[in-house]
Amino acid sequence: MGVAIRTARGSDRELVVRLLDEAFQDDPVSGWVFPGEEYRRRTHHRLMAAFTDAVLADGRIDLTEDGAACALWLSVPGGEEPGDGQDDVPVLVREAVDPENERVELIARLTDGIHPSDRAHEYLWMIGVAPDRQGEGLGTALIESVLDRCDREGVPAYLEASSGRSRELYERLGFEFTGRALDLPDGPTMWPMWREPRRCA
Repeated sequence: MGVAIRTARGSDRELVVRLLDEAFQDDPVSGWVFPGEEYRRRTHHRLMAAFTDAVLADGRIDLTEDGAACALWLSVPGGEEPGDGQDDVPVLVREAVDPENERVELIARLTDGIHPSDRAHEYLWMIGVAPDRQGEGLGTALIESVLDRCDREGVPAYLEASSGRSRELYERLGFEFTGRALDLPDGPTMWPMWREPRRCA
């Protein structure tokens, strides 16, 4: 049986923020940005809210009909990076989320610095699955729905894996490590991954 997927609306904002907050509480990168369990519990949701607002404005959020998983996508035109032509987005995000935490700004700058900019592509910014629903294939279904369209339209896709487990999932879906890892200062590794479109039969 397939997974029912719809496009999130503004009225889904709080659901998406809560879902991302729960899904990424134990993520290595979230733990680096917000060190300490209590601090992360108090503050992490603000960053997820900033991401959600950005993608609701400029991209698309796919949501399973039961609200257990979501994927945040941006269509990136060739020759541009997310944030091109805008104000200093990392600074604005830090000010809105946690002004005293320089890592909020740093993670945005570091990921922008490794983001490929020469070809148009679909960028999977984040994907979150409720902790008690992980392992059911919801994340795979969300990603495959977009990759099927990428294959039909001849568009590549890009993401940064934030854990070894997620990297393995993405590899099964056809993503390949670009060869240039991002080692966060005194923190975990992120793996930029690219997927060329597959020929449709």
